Amino acid sequence: MPFREESPGRDPGPSTPLPGRSPVRGFGGSGLLRTRPLAACAALLTVAAGLAVRAGADGAFAKYAGSALYTVLLCALVAFCAPRARPLAVAGTGLVLSWAVEFFQLTGVPAGLSERSAVARLVLGSTFNGPDLFWYAVGAAVVWGVHAGVRGAARPRSVA
Repeated sequence: MPFREESPGRDPGPSTPLPGRSPVRGFGGSGLLRTRPLAACAALLTVAAGLAVRAGADGAFAKYAGSALYTVLLCALVAFCAPRARPLAVAGTGLVLSWAVEFFQLTGVPAGLSERSAVARLVLGSTFNGPDLFWYAVGAAVVWGVHAGVRGAARPRSVA
């Protein structure tokens, strides 16, 4: 427990933190102060990787790498918005959002929006492509593995 009272006989006002702990829960050591910047950097690196793939490759590799990176970007944004979320929740949310956008393409609305806006084309795509569903799962699996590894490495180890 990160907080304790000073003495049982008087009202100390706000709880005082334990030594070495920040008074704001979750903002110590490997907490929110590191999660959001890491998620923001991951999002920027993902966009850079997507642009590099788009500029340097073509064909099936570029298409499906872009699909996987789309999910990676969504996962980075989820981690930024919900820094305490567990790796499986981050990856699962990114995957569900990716699938939702892909199935939304079946309505034809994204195609109409994509004709008018380059941003809509980048965010929503235009046409449904079944194999993308698999590659979104690949991107989510990579995020889950990396996020779980980073989170595990950041955990303090107890000395026995």
